[in-house]
Amino acid sequence: MKNKRFLFLALSFPFFLFSCGDNVLVKPAAELRLEYPTPEYRTVHTKCPFSFEINDNAQMVKLKDCDININYPKMKATLYMTYRDVKNNNLDSLLRDAQKLAYDHTIKANSIPEQPFINPDEKVYGMFYMINGNAATQAEFYVTDSINHFLNGALYFDAKPNFDSIYPAVIYLREDIRRLMETIEWK
Repeated sequence: MKNKRFLFLALSFPFFLFSCGDNVLVKPAAELRLEYPTPEYRTVHTKCPFSFEINDNAQMVKLKDCDININYPKMKATLYMTYRDVKNNNLDSLLRDAQKLAYDHTIKANSIPEQPFINPDEKVYGMFYMINGNAATQAEFYVTDSINHFLNGALYFDAKPNFDSIYPAVIYLREDIRRLMETIEWK
């Protein structure tokens, strides 16, 4: 009986010896958790023929001819907006150009879901494009009254497109764009 115990201990000793080392545990890559403040909005009145609400965390820069940039310095993002008068039956070409701008990103985009926007009380009609994937822009939109006004915009980040990394900021800014579209009032 003693020989069996001795034989068992002798054979199991190498296992105990090598099992006492540090185990290597591969951990998954950590993901940065980004949280942004709850947005508070204010109405922006300009000399342009429209007004809208923007996030208090954004900075508006008026350019020439009612073109406006809305900068988000903490997110290193800018919403570039261009205003055009509807005249001489140019609405079709304005709509075509806006759609082309959104769909030019199909090379890098995984998908481009569209959301129509209709506000008959304020006579605001448009389309919101959510561009998913490593495209240069992550959202585009246009709004019009179909008679006098046409405003389109595109959201760009000041970084190489990496959709996984900027996704929380994209979601946050898409909500700001929706709010802008919902609050547009023509003068």
